[in-house]
Amino acid sequence: MGKKLNVGCGRNIQAGWINLDAAALPGVDVVADLDQCAQKPLPLGDNEVEEFLLSHVLEHLRHPLPLMQELHRIAQPNALAIVRVPYGSTDEAFEDPTHVRQYFHGSFGYFSQPFYWRADYGFRGDWQPEKIHLMVPQNENVGLSPQAVMQKILTLRNQVREMVVELRAIKPVREPRAELQRAPEVELVLV
Repeated sequence: MGKKLNVGCGRNIQAGWINLDAAALPGVDVVADLDQCAQKPLPLGDNEVEEFLLSHVLEHLRHPLPLMQELHRIAQPNALAIVRVPYGSTDEAFEDPTHVRQYFHGSFGYFSQPFYWRADYGFRGDWQPEKIHLMVPQNENVGLSPQAVMQKILTLRNQVREMVVELRAIKPVREPRAELQRAPEVELVLV
């Protein structure tokens, strides 16, 4: 049985997990700077981790690709990563001055190798986005079809409160070929 890693945990300590953060806060098991993964590997072995939680972490990082490559190194084949981020077109994505990057439902394909058929950015991990949950306000979407809600998401701001993404570690790494790209299932969750 593999380990569970709570990446960028802050004060959100999870019992039974390895809690990793850049600050030595109470309950943090491993201290590591997630923006330095290209220079300093995480202190975990290859293929050790079966599950990852990244809750409101990625939007704070200037260098997400080296982190995702490093997480892929320590991931067991088929490991699950749950990523929570504010949706890119919400005020929450921009209001916090420590947010340096916005994410949309199409962003997570760039953590998989097939997306690099056009250009090579040096990323060598391979995370397949399987499911994307878009948390949308129920009271603003009563009676609308899923297609109408998606149209609102694509054209208006502040339509999604939060995005939760399920990624799977693919090992061995696939080739960077467009025909290997697989679109994730997108689910609208009324909150």
